[in-house]
Amino acid sequence: MNQQKPFRLITIPVSHYCEKVRWALTRMKFNFIEEPHTPPFHTFVTAKLGGKTTPILVTDMEVFTDSTDIFKYLDSIALNDHKLYPNNPELRQQVEELEELFDSQLGIATRRWGYSYINHNYKNIQRAWCKGVPRIEKILLPLIFPYMQKILKKRFDLTTESSQEAYAQIKIIFAKVSELLADGRNYLVGDKFSAADLTFAALAAPIIQPPEHPIKPRPLAEMPVKMASEIEEFRETPAGKFVLRLYRERNI
Repeated sequence: MNQQKPFRLITIPVSHYCEKVRWALTRMKFNFIEEPHTPPFHTFVTAKLGGKTTPILVTDMEVFTDSTDIFKYLDSIALNDHKLYPNNPELRQQVEELEELFDSQLGIATRRWGYSYINHNYKNIQRAWCKGVPRIEKILLPLIFPYMQKILKKRFDLTTESSQEAYAQIKIIFAKVSELLADGRNYLVGDKFSAADLTFAALAAPIIQPPEHPIKPRPLAEMPVKMASEIEEFRETPAGKFVLRLYRERNI
């Protein structure tokens, strides 16, 4: 595709679903301009574009409001060497099934797990939400922080029990990925990097905290002890090492 005008990517900076699309656009060599916003101010933009949350991709012709729909669109116009889905129907189905698993279960679990640790801490929220956002949003965040704490707790069901359930769900999915990797393969499906690999790495990032992530993670020593311990635990699994490797190779 001869791209005439950069795409617009509307994001919440730390969102791992936004990271999924940000990484895809970069890897597939598309020109794009990221427009990051802090919750709840992102809704003023997303509402105008017909969506409720981020990521949203705006092209000359269409607006896409779901990360998987964005992937399918990008893949349809990408050069063959940059595509994220195999041509082989059987392999493509495997990629799509894994992507759906990670989108519908892993991403929700890692988000709930992460926010259960940082929701009460303004400094951590500010660090996660404010990279590159408009100045007025940074100024107003302290004023709305108590309100947003309540919203996050309700929307993501942040309780002790749900946090433990999220942790257990992550363990199950990491075990499945580790089992796939046990035969020495370099990628989850076939012999090429695909949407399955990218989606797993991006949505696992909250519990792996790869150093190469665009939102530079805090040192483990600055995190709650239990949170840091669980990150180290998951990093040592084959699935965790896979995520770290993909992030090291992210811009290659």
